[in-house]
Amino acid sequence: MIKAILIFNNHGKPRLSKFYEHYNEDTEQQIIRETFHLVSKRDENVCNFLEGGMLIGGSENRLIYRHYATLYFVFCVDSSESELGILDLIQVFVETLDKCFENVCELDLIFHVDKVHNILAEMVMGGMVLETNMNEIIIQVDAQNKMEKSETFIFQSPRQDR
Repeated sequence: MIKAILIFNNHGKPRLSKFYEHYNEDTEQQIIRETFHLVSKRDENVCNFLEGGMLIGGSENRLIYRHYATLYFVFCVDSSESELGILDLIQVFVETLDKCFENVCELDLIFHVDKVHNILAEMVMGGMVLETNMNEIIIQVDAQNKMEKSETFIFQSPRQDR
């Protein structure tokens, strides 16, 4: 099961945090700091799997991450998840973001956080992987975007019955 999904930049600023277990806000912030410290001090040429920090469950959980440009994508998972499967999921997530935002960058995650959460919700819900097919994810996100645009049009149109 996926315990948390974290995205932060090279300076440790969180750009997305999604926890699938309840923690109070202070603990979540400590987990983010500890995770950044564990992941950022590793060399680029080492394995992308490591034991979770003490706050996220220690050796019972693992951190699986990828570093793209200025962003770290980190999934905290328990022992039932496949490391290679999660690495593939991270790849699908990044490629989906790239297609939805046309060459995604850190600013897209900041200014379109709702859309990023919607994409993530199409892939993972309640800590369980729902969808790994990028085309299916994009179809659902596009359908949601069309629905939002039509609702915006309806609410912005002047009433005709007056």
